[in-house]
Amino acid sequence: MSIAPTLDILARLIAFDTTSRNSNLALIEWVEAFLRARGIESRRVANAEGTKANLYALVGPAAEGGVVLSGHTDVVPVDGQPWSSDPWVLTERDGKLYGRGVADMKSFVALALAHVDEALAAPLKRPLILAFSYDEEIGCLGAPSMIGEIVRETPKPSAVIVGEPTSMKVVSGHKGIRTFIVEVIGREAHSSLPDHGVSAVSEALKLMNLVEQMAREAKGERHAHFSPPTMTIGRVDGGTAVNILARRCEFIWDLRTGDAASADAIEARFFAEAEKLDSEIKQRAPEGGVKITRRSRTPGLELDLGSEAETLARALTGDNETQAVAYAAEAGLFQRAGLPAVICGPGSIEQAHQPDEWIEIAQIEEGAAFMRRLIGRLSA
Repeated sequence: MSIAPTLDILARLIAFDTTSRNSNLALIEWVEAFLRARGIESRRVANAEGTKANLYALVGPAAEGGVVLSGHTDVVPVDGQPWSSDPWVLTERDGKLYGRGVADMKSFVALALAHVDEALAAPLKRPLILAFSYDEEIGCLGAPSMIGEIVRETPKPSAVIVGEPTSMKVVSGHKGIRTFIVEVIGREAHSSLPDHGVSAVSEALKLMNLVEQMAREAKGERHAHFSPPTMTIGRVDGGTAVNILARRCEFIWDLRTGDAASADAIEARFFAEAEKLDSEIKQRAPEGGVKITRRSRTPGLELDLGSEAETLARALTGDNETQAVAYAAEAGLFQRAGLPAVICGPGSIEQAHQPDEWIEIAQIEEGAAFMRRLIGRLSA
């Protein structure tokens, strides 16, 4: 069967600039219209402001045992990246397709949509459930509300396939991620009189050094199937001028681990040091201190090698190697909600977030074969 419908849909999806800082509603409206034209009702689950939305839809009979095809609609920025073609125009060169999101992960969304007609024409006994989220790239913020509604409002699915790029291999586990915004407030003073103030930058450095120290210590740890925990500081902002002790400094850091117990221990150590530093600052500047805001807490996908999702994905791919990945995804959220999940999708994670992001056309073809086999299995 031709992959032309998938490529047509992919070109439409790539044309929507759904960088996480933007709204995804134009894309969602397009998908709604696509499904409506086929007689399929979809449901939005919007954010509090109504500026972004998840979308889910049931294709086939309202029966238990369906399979969720989960993909996020947002992409990462292209700012400052040296693209050789327009990132918002699907471009083909030498057997590869280029564009922001082709690997991560609009190709999977396009494959799911392109096979709706085939699913409708098949004698499905169990449904496909399309589930498209927002704000995955900034902490899996959108999916929880949609997952909750799917659990409440649809017949219970038997499996979830999250289509992050795995080269169509089965990934059984992923790390969890926790991100924290740390704000340190000190007291301004002339830099020639350091005892008259408290430099928020200098105090924040103590906590940033702790993050770096814990990251170095974690490198020696070993966890089954997972790489050691990682900790990185992604952004720092603070200070006014070189000759002023900084009143404020803020940094954001993330923690990625393969198990919750390890994450809990690292987090507790950081919070204890932050509390101690908060007390020390307040002794010199009562208006100062340390404030920590939890930005995200996405659970990891724990290995569940006998689950229905595992069994299904391995039957569809023929892949029997157990793999776990260092990145976070929405599969752990589905698992926490009681739905077995795996990750399996076209493209390579090595291309994700890169300038000239690309996917091999052969991966689209492999993904299409996967979809056809899934439809056949749901019709058996």
